[in-house]
Amino acid sequence: MPKSQPRILLIYTGGTIGMIENPVSHALEPFDFTHLIDNVPKIKMLNYCIDNISFKPIDSSDMNPDHWVDITRAIEENYDRYDGFVVLHGTDTMAYTASALSFMLENLRKPVIITGSQLPIGEVRTDGEENLITAVQIAAARTPDGEPMVQEVAILFEDYLWRGNRATKRSADNFNAFKSHNYPELAKIGLGINFHEEALMRYPAGKPRPLKCHCVLDKSVMIIDIFPGIKPEILRHQLSTPGVKGVILRTYGAGNAPTASWFKETVQEAIDRGVVVLNVTQCVNGSVTRRYAASDALARAGVVSGGDMTTEAALTKMMFLFGAGYTPRQVGELLGVSLRGELTTHS
Repeated sequence: MPKSQPRILLIYTGGTIGMIENPVSHALEPFDFTHLIDNVPKIKMLNYCIDNISFKPIDSSDMNPDHWVDITRAIEENYDRYDGFVVLHGTDTMAYTASALSFMLENLRKPVIITGSQLPIGEVRTDGEENLITAVQIAAARTPDGEPMVQEVAILFEDYLWRGNRATKRSADNFNAFKSHNYPELAKIGLGINFHEEALMRYPAGKPRPLKCHCVLDKSVMIIDIFPGIKPEILRHQLSTPGVKGVILRTYGAGNAPTASWFKETVQEAIDRGVVVLNVTQCVNGSVTRRYAASDALARAGVVSGGDMTTEAALTKMMFLFGAGYTPRQVGELLGVSLRGELTTHS
């Protein structure tokens, strides 16, 4: 029996990939996706059924949780009609969007591939055309049993496919702009697409649970970077921000912070007021541990260990958990549990 034609939905949000040079003014302008085939003629060779949804294009620096809700709802409304989804997105906040979608799309069993480019798709040397075509191929890929090869939110950029909530942008001018430092690549792209199936998200056998979308995110969270010379009054002011429910504390090395008594006391005061404080490392590789006294003191004060989560995953996970209505205590507990493969847990 012949295989059915893969059905892929492109969701365009903006970003460099969707720009093309105006032949008169030479200014970069948003790409008209009704003329996609004309601008990327090679996509015809895939022989897929490809449709698109275009939001009002924005620079990814303007991306916010409301846009994540729009993307999530677009996937939810079209989930049964398509085999896979490709989100075209600017690079600056791509890792935040990928992380957020991973939490918002519970029981996801189809690929949601996010990609973009460093150069506009109309440029001669653009990486956009290759990224777009590869992302569509990955969204259509199947296992020998006919199941989607990728069943999670992932970032495709140049030579690699990364788990979305494990990746972070590492370069502003290289084509390989993203990397996952604490989790292996899901696929390596060369002459072919070589999937690393042992790294891909897989669910227990049995009847799959239906997709459940979470469209409420609580923005009452913030990130605080620790740095040499941070003043007590500034840290206290930050932790006392009206309405703040959760704080991601970006610390040194394996989760270390100043050992001065004022530091622990200030953090302790916030925790006693009900603020959830999560400790993640400023290092791109590694994990928060209790190996040193400087990190153990925070743990004893009630600071939650973020393990090897990225800042992007930590922030969006906290937004998701508070948005789901969990109490501060429950949020603190769930931050230490891997919900979508965002965290390495050890038995």
